[in-house]
Amino acid sequence: MPGEGINVTMGFELKSLVDGVSGFDMVIDVRSPSEFAEDRIPGAVSMPVLSDAERAHVGTIYTRESAFKARKIGAALVARNAARHIEGPLAELGGGWRPLVYCWRGGQRSASFASILSQIGWRAETVEGGYSSYRRLVVQLLYDSAFPSSVVLLDGNTGTAKTEVLNRAAESGVQAIDLERMANHRGSVLGGQGEQPSQKWFESCLAAEVAALDPDRPVVIEAESSKVGRLSIPPRVFEAMKSARRIRIEAPVSARAGYLTRAYQDLVSDRILLLERLDRLQRLQGREKVAHWKALAEGGSYQELAEGLIRDHYDPRYAKVRGRRSMGPESVIAAESLGDKDLDRLAGKVGELVSQPGP
Repeated sequence: MPGEGINVTMGFELKSLVDGVSGFDMVIDVRSPSEFAEDRIPGAVSMPVLSDAERAHVGTIYTRESAFKARKIGAALVARNAARHIEGPLAELGGGWRPLVYCWRGGQRSASFASILSQIGWRAETVEGGYSSYRRLVVQLLYDSAFPSSVVLLDGNTGTAKTEVLNRAAESGVQAIDLERMANHRGSVLGGQGEQPSQKWFESCLAAEVAALDPDRPVVIEAESSKVGRLSIPPRVFEAMKSARRIRIEAPVSARAGYLTRAYQDLVSDRILLLERLDRLQRLQGREKVAHWKALAEGGSYQELAEGLIRDHYDPRYAKVRGRRSMGPESVIAAESLGDKDLDRLAGKVGELVSQPGP
């Protein structure tokens, strides 16, 4: 029979759960595909024992007919779907395999699947309270608890390579969190990267990194508004960012424009997409200016286009936002160019400044 269940509510923090999960060979989420798509324990694999349609069907029977009939139909569906998983992705696993199984509340779906796996001989366990217990820990960490580390914001106008400098600093040992990567979003109007994750999955990814922070060391986060695209930064995290000291990168417009044309090669190589993105600026910049920018794009004058966008769109907006905010203490790093070696130098300087005591 499956174990008693890993308790994630009796004094354990999120890091304890994540560390406990890492001791299993596989974490299996048996909820429906739509539940899994919205959020899950990081690293979990989807093996639904009820599809979305089956779950809705069983729920309708439960509420409109009888609980007994719903459980009987649900059990047959769970057994049928469990067989598909056992004959499919689990078919070649040996007897020492140890999975951790969870569903929404640690109820019948996970208990049923874990029981079947245990009868085979695998050492299956379940998460007590299921996904709901895990989600409570995420909310507690990001909404109810003080942020564990002091924050240093990496700031700078568009084109100063903040994200790349942040990641290079992280590679050299600086503690850092990349919100744009988690949110699948590049910060400018032109920088969309595709579909963003759900708010809950964004928070799960963020919570995993926050839980792993060393509270005795500062963490560098790129300066953001309260939203990254359509996703909201949880309040406790944003509170820590608002009062943080800043490191601001400064570089000439020409250097920043050159960096943008390199960093946004995906956009430069897709002229139709670039023109569509420029059209988004008409409401803010007017038809005449956007028509000029589109003509530059059509003619392949990407450096001139980037310089125009920086001077007339991005820099004025940055100045306006900064004028409305109360800023923490600030250090400035100047760069005349933003080539590969320059970015390494900037990352090194960020590491030096972060290691110095705050004012």
